[in-house]
Amino acid sequence: MTLERTLSIVKPDAVQKNLVGAVLAKLEAAGLRIVNTKMMRLTVGQAQAFYAVHRERPFYESLVTFMTSGPVVVSVLEGENAIARNREVMGATDPAKAAEGTIRKAYAESIERNAVHGSDAPETAKAEVAFFFSGCDL
Repeated sequence: MTLERTLSIVKPDAVQKNLVGAVLAKLEAAGLRIVNTKMMRLTVGQAQAFYAVHRERPFYESLVTFMTSGPVVVSVLEGENAIARNREVMGATDPAKAAEGTIRKAYAESIERNAVHGSDAPETAKAEVAFFFSGCDL
């Protein structure tokens, strides 16, 4: 097992529904420690930069619009195999396919309005954490 850090975002749909505490509690119950967290509102430029990997995909513009529609809560999580553990707790991107007990099964509305984001690999996690938090924040 490896101690890792990963990024978690509670998306605008979940923040609007007052689910931040419930989402963070599920992550902590799974053995993930919150290293730092903050609420913020992404600018269009920030959302475009963060999701640049999806720029050529048909859902890119609607994703940027959604992610800038309200506040988000970004957190750095730490734990044994934190990336895989976070993704397991989040559940499948499509809430209809997510396992019972996962965040997306419980709280997501659709594939796009799916309550949370989590890093998918060690390289991605490192870049995503650095996007929102400086070294002195951690």
